[in-house]
Amino acid sequence: MHKTLLISLLSLAAASQVYAQNGDIKNNNALTPAQQLIASTGEDSLNSYGAGHARTVISGYGEVHYQRDFNSKTSEASLKRAVLFVGHQFTGKIAFFSELEVEDAKVEAGGVSGEVSMEQAYLKFSLNPRQYITAGLILPRIGIVNENHLPINFNGVERPLVEQLVIPSTWREIGVGFYGQSTALPFTYSAAIMNGLNSANFEHGSGFKGAMAEGQNAQANSLGLTAAVQYFAGNFKFQLSGYMGGTTPLRPTAADTLQLSSGFFGNPLMLGEADVQYNNNGWAVKALGTFVSLPDASHINRAYDHNVASQMYGAYAEVAYNLLQKAKITKWQSKQLNVFARYEALDLNAAIPSNGLTDGTLKQTHLLAGFGYFPIPHVVVKADVRLLTTGDANPALVLNPNPNAAPYKNNNTFLNIALGYSF
Repeated sequence: MHKTLLISLLSLAAASQVYAQNGDIKNNNALTPAQQLIASTGEDSLNSYGAGHARTVISGYGEVHYQRDFNSKTSEASLKRAVLFVGHQFTGKIAFFSELEVEDAKVEAGGVSGEVSMEQAYLKFSLNPRQYITAGLILPRIGIVNENHLPINFNGVERPLVEQLVIPSTWREIGVGFYGQSTALPFTYSAAIMNGLNSANFEHGSGFKGAMAEGQNAQANSLGLTAAVQYFAGNFKFQLSGYMGGTTPLRPTAADTLQLSSGFFGNPLMLGEADVQYNNNGWAVKALGTFVSLPDASHINRAYDHNVASQMYGAYAEVAYNLLQKAKITKWQSKQLNVFARYEALDLNAAIPSNGLTDGTLKQTHLLAGFGYFPIPHVVVKADVRLLTTGDANPALVLNPNPNAAPYKNNNTFLNIALGYSF
């Protein structure tokens, strides 16, 4: 839920740009131009540069999900997440931001799900109205969803699969970031240094999500660098972002024992991402592509037997339209009914080293169609249908196969329904 003083376009609606009183372009959570002055969260108030008095802000968001799996003929309902934001303005230039998240309602001993975690916790130091520094548990600016992951900010019940599996949102690490906005052009830039990844925790089939420390006892012998640039032209927003970081945080002698490279960028992982968003007259279009390279995957497989890939990729395109954009009846003009369709393609083992096994189930396409209804700017009712297609399962990856197990199906259908809110 990271908000900034920088320009931001939302994917759900034809949101216009709003200028704060100090002249900066303010992040706008509006769902329609008519709502733009009221659709801001409590966290936004801490982002207004120059507020000269101390104050504490409480905000938050959450989602309740229902999913029907038609292959397994099972259904699941869960409080997917409930997040409490607490922020404090110390002075006109120093503020604190934090998010405490509970996933799947509860955590208990022996439970199979649920998590309590800090999603962010950092200090923000405003240098001037257009530049600031963050330090603490921060979210790198990569992709569309990672910084802007409120349920009111994306179409569909689930976050885009590409931005869950290839770009693991919500990605956060301990680090320091610098953010700025050009004074002459509609152009923003950012760069950050964070702790790196840990290849000992890679998991087959989950990209590199398991290798993230997420602020918990990160082994910071390896480092990660990330940067992003954004450019705005009319109703378009363009972004390029990237990451490079080490995955072996061991001391040199321990790394040598496993025949891995030590140092800040030992056995590096690289990620590149590009996206574009368009919003105008009720239409919202976005497209994203990303590529991940782990050139030393064979060394990591030899050391840990993880069966990780040396390359991964993902891309998606989405179009949405607000059916109430041109509503004639006054009471409907402040509401929104977005219909959307999204196509996603990803492969978590696009290239496999010689000591790895291909898993066809990790080459996937997802076709979604659905709607989101906003009775008020910060409450949404969502529903969609997702059609999943994968490659073939590899029998060599099935240990102790069940002789009575049903054959693997390459296609599946999911029905998703959700409630979402933010305040």
